[in-house]
Amino acid sequence: MDKRSLFYWSEEFVKSLKKGQDYTELPDVIAINIVDFDYINTSSFHSCFHLRDDNERNVILTNSLEIHFINMVKYRKMKGKLNDSLSHWLTWFDRNSTPELLEEVLKMDNAIQMANERLLYVTEDEDAQREYLVRFRAMCDMTSMQNAAHREGVKEGREEARKEDRQYFLELLNQDLTKEEIKERLQ
Repeated sequence: MDKRSLFYWSEEFVKSLKKGQDYTELPDVIAINIVDFDYINTSSFHSCFHLRDDNERNVILTNSLEIHFINMVKYRKMKGKLNDSLSHWLTWFDRNSTPELLEEVLKMDNAIQMANERLLYVTEDEDAQREYLVRFRAMCDMTSMQNAAHREGVKEGREEARKEDRQYFLELLNQDLTKEEIKERLQ
């Protein structure tokens, strides 16, 4: 499970960098593994890993790597403790949660309530699923078209500036100026 999680994390990390981009543009990637079996020998149901120095444990190499493991087996053993947001979400994710407990969590957390409403809407029927996908794709298409139009506008602006620069340079050449005079006027 550890190597599998690292593999999935690395895929997300690497595919976020496009050709020619600076490494500083790589985003932080957080992997969250919710497992329904005993994994990682700790007392807590939630473990979080970073890249740390072996000698000085408080020194983290980068925040770009963060891998969480949530052990649902251990979490279920402490059932009933709904004292934080993570517990609320895990109760909602847990297929063993009772309807009463789910209702309680939905009342406690607006974000979970919204997620639940979306889930119910999308899973309601095939038509709703198709409608959701069509809307999702349309929103992505619209954003892509707007960005492409912006990039094209910027490109056209650069081309227009280059044309003006070339025109000015040709005018200078036609004035029988020396190289030094042309250089001086171009600065």
